[in-house]
Order: sequence, then C-alpha cells, then structure tokens
Amino acid sequence: MTAALRWQWCRLHELGVEQLYALLAAREAVFVVEQNCAYQELDGRDGAALHLIAWSGDVVAACLRVLDPPALGRVMTAKNFRGCGLGRELMRRALQHLDASGTAEVRISAQTYLEKFYRSFGFEPVSEPYLEDGIPHIGMVRRTP
Repeated sequence: MTAALRWQWCRLHELGVEQLYALLAAREAVFVVEQNCAYQELDGRDGAALHLIAWSGDVVAACLRVLDPPALGRVMTAKNFRGCGLGRELMRRALQHLDASGTAEVRISAQTYLEKFYRSFGFEPVSEPYLEDGIPHIGMVRRTP
C-alpha cells in the first residue's frame, strides 16, 4: 500500500487550506475522537514543526511532526490505513531524515502500549510511565547509531 502514497516533508505554512484541513481533521479523528480524549490537540507547536505526511490522494494516511530539539510527536496512522506497515514506513522515513541531518538523539513521548514498536527503532525508555491527557505514556530516546 505504501507504494501508492505520496510522501511530503513540509512546514505548516506550505500547505494549502484543503491540505491543512485534511491534516488537522485526520489528527483529530485519531487523537480526540478515536482515543476518546478531550484535549487541546492544536497546541501551538505545529507552526515551528517539520511535518511528514503520507497522502493517499487528498486523504492523510499517516503523519508525524518533528519538533526542535529533535522530538517526534503526533505520530499517527489513519484507521483505514492500519495493518499494512505504514506506521513502520513513516518512522523509517522520519528517522532516516533525522539521521541524515546529523541529529544525535530523538525524543518521543510514546503511548505505553507502543513501547515495543518504538524499541524496534532503537528508542529506549528514559522515564517511568506517566499520564498525558489521561493516557499512559513513557518518555523514550533514540541515540543515533
């Protein structure tokens, strides 16, 4: 499935209105509606972030954002695109980009049920589990191999 996708690295201001709406709607569908978590999804950090988006036509299939200092956030795969390895491809592309830029370490606040997934990319826990917006998370770091 990932072969039919169009991958885009961008800043928020580089997106058209329809693309921006699609991105924010996809994130809201996962982080607010699916996870039944009422919180401020638009946190004021997107403007300074670098975004990686996988597009299937005009639909967001997966996305994440890279914050500075290097931290991954808002990592998500849309419901209709799960189970085909898209999350792994999203992470592979993001980490390849960060490694090429000379990044020494990358942080992530991972939902605890995804700890094994992130460990498979070299992330290691650096905190005890904690609640973030009512969802169990763990701080993790990946140092460049």
